[in-house]
Amino acid sequence: MLSLIAALVVAAPPQEVQFKDALHLAPRTTGGRQPIHTDPVEAQIIAGTLAPSIETGWRTVSANADGRLAGNGYFFAQYTALADTVMVLQAEGNSVVYVNDNIRPGDVYGYGYLRLPVALKTGTNTFLFSSGRGGVKAKLTPPEKPVYLDLSDPTLPDFIVGDRNAVQTAVVLMNATAKRQDGLTLTATVDGAMRKTWLPSIQSLSMRKIAVQVPPPTRTDRNEIECLLRLMSGETILDEKTIKLRLRSETQTHKRTFVSDIDGSVQYYGVNPANPLGTDSTRPGLVLTLHGASVEGLGQAEAYASKSWAHLIAPTNRRPYGFDWEDWGRIDAMEVLEDAAKRYRTDPARSYLTGHSMGGHGAWTVGSHFPGSFAAIAPSAGWATFWSYVGGGRKPMNETDPLQEVLSRAMNPSDTIALMRNLQPLPVYILHGDTDDNVPPTEARLMASELQKFHTRWTLFEKKGAGHWWDDSDEPGAACVDWPAIFDLFASTRITTDQETRHVRFATFNPENSSAMKWATIISQQKQMAISNIDLICDPHLRRISGTTNNVHRLAIRVGHLEAGKPLVIEIDGTKVAVIRWPLGDTLLLEKTSDEWKVADGFPPNEKSPARSSGFKNGFDRRMVFVYGTRGNAEENAWAVNRARFDAEAFYYRGNGAVDVIPDSAFGSSIDVNRSVILYGNADTNSAWRTLLPDSPVGVRRGSVSVGNSAMPGDDIAVLFVRPRPGSTVATVAAVSGSGLRGMRLTERLNYFFAGVHFPDFFVAGPEMLEKGYDGVRAVGYFDNRWDIGSDVAIR
Repeated sequence: MLSLIAALVVAAPPQEVQFKDALHLAPRTTGGRQPIHTDPVEAQIIAGTLAPSIETGWRTVSANADGRLAGNGYFFAQYTALADTVMVLQAEGNSVVYVNDNIRPGDVYGYGYLRLPVALKTGTNTFLFSSGRGGVKAKLTPPEKPVYLDLSDPTLPDFIVGDRNAVQTAVVLMNATAKRQDGLTLTATVDGAMRKTWLPSIQSLSMRKIAVQVPPPTRTDRNEIECLLRLMSGETILDEKTIKLRLRSETQTHKRTFVSDIDGSVQYYGVNPANPLGTDSTRPGLVLTLHGASVEGLGQAEAYASKSWAHLIAPTNRRPYGFDWEDWGRIDAMEVLEDAAKRYRTDPARSYLTGHSMGGHGAWTVGSHFPGSFAAIAPSAGWATFWSYVGGGRKPMNETDPLQEVLSRAMNPSDTIALMRNLQPLPVYILHGDTDDNVPPTEARLMASELQKFHTRWTLFEKKGAGHWWDDSDEPGAACVDWPAIFDLFASTRITTDQETRHVRFATFNPENSSAMKWATIISQQKQMAISNIDLICDPHLRRISGTTNNVHRLAIRVGHLEAGKPLVIEIDGTKVAVIRWPLGDTLLLEKTSDEWKVADGFPPNEKSPARSSGFKNGFDRRMVFVYGTRGNAEENAWAVNRARFDAEAFYYRGNGAVDVIPDSAFGSSIDVNRSVILYGNADTNSAWRTLLPDSPVGVRRGSVSVGNSAMPGDDIAVLFVRPRPGSTVATVAAVSGSGLRGMRLTERLNYFFAGVHFPDFFVAGPEMLEKGYDGVRAVGYFDNRWDIGSDVAIR
């Protein structure tokens, strides 16, 4: 092998080394944006049989003048070290990399800031890169210090003149040692004032984004503020760095930060503030504008001319590519809407939604999930769904197969078209260039054709001769987003109140993702992740609420907007539920059992609801904490800590995340009961399993997996599942598990952080999945509303 690949030899002390030679294998994967794919190389990785060579079909390649190993597929390179050491790997263009058989995330979009401390052993070290975006450029560099601050990827707000509050910022902390770092502090000093932040534990040979409070400046006669960051271990200074924050007036475009409830990370959004004309005391409106792929939130905000009557607020989707405004990107949009509305005291009846390109898709998906939060929406150059835009058809699975039908249902939240009728109460303006070669105008026409089936207040305007991004106006602001007709529409509409809303039509695939429209809320479903519909009319004169439902198990109806004291008539699905005396509260609870609706006194808090419902990915929320097992053998423990680290680093990369990662030995009462937990390991290897999953109908031990009464022997089975966390009505416990080392490693190939890829409540697969696809899946299903094994299960 060394004769085929140039061995990279590190001198002492180590110096920067570029990867210039490798073996390359063209991609042989199938699957695309789906939960299951096939890949013979991954199958060999899991089996431990991968041996790249000319004889097995690999070919030698060398880097081009730019230092890139060109092509798609796999690149295998070696690095020879003269002694055990730690280096920092910086690679661009790869989705993952295996370093000495340990998986680490890649910089698939070429951001340039993913820097991973890696342990190198004396002798030959192997690197296996996977790339689907044209190749890989990679190098190893010595770490600056054992533990240090990396300023390549800060999250920085702006200081606003006159605001005397500290601001939240975040920088990357690198731990290039084999020791877990505990008890570190970070101080931030501005103009002599200092704030100290106690830092969470940092895994060995890892990095994470850390939050720090920065005190406000005392001098405002400059455009930039310097802040000294000092990383401390007790009284010892480990590192010092200076960051610079802009000083802006309240009328200038600026950045704000907030702390996300997903993981406790610091996120930012761009603000193009309202600049009122005159002395009008009316509260301003809020326009939420969603950026396109590779665009920053601040850049999105700066693409508009300021408005006199509304703040322009641009969330980030957590990254320039992020999650396509789905999954955690959709949550980010709504977190920003809530934070900005409170911070800028906007008129709650005047919130609007727009976006361009990927953000145009975001306007469709966020708007259709949360129609009650906006008065109008206006997608520009937006695409409809993953399947319409990137091809492949609607979830190309065999839905006559019960197993594939369950998996297909998990992907329903990405089916924007199926939720389009939620937009019926909202005016919709669709803007698109008719020569757009990035997002074709057929996407706009598709959505217009769907609206035409039921909507009466929509407009499709195709700008003749315009491409994807265009500006043909002499007014400030880019015309393709700052379109006058859009803002004329926004200025003339507002969100109606419960009292003004007679008719509610609403659909959802999952109440945890979206559940409410005006005075009606879908609490739970009869069939999980299938579409649920309500079509209800409130007649205040007859004091009657009537209509139809589909796939709804529990329903809540607010009645506080009706005159108090008089009886209510409830008629749903053709049956008069009851004549109800005025309820004690302002919400009426209804439950359907045996096809009959009844009034309920309350709903059990531990059952499925909008606070906690179906879907494995929904477990990654509620300030989640990753807990890895330490009670297994050496190989199992090494896998658990590496797998938890990989997920934390991957979520940092894709979602600007900052997740606490701790061993099971550190898990205890100090972890808030309302924080969600992700366990790595199984009942034999992770001691927190017994506490957090005492009655789980899905069990995983060495050598076996059980789903209800079904047992599956073997040490090569991968399992994902999510359960309610005991003692909490909102938090969950998700397990990334396997019945043995091979099964545990198989979970590495389940890309649940990939936007549009979803899994049901539980998923069980064998290693044959990587060669046989869906035929390798052993069991999938959804727990019922009581979180028990019901009939919604498919087992081979």
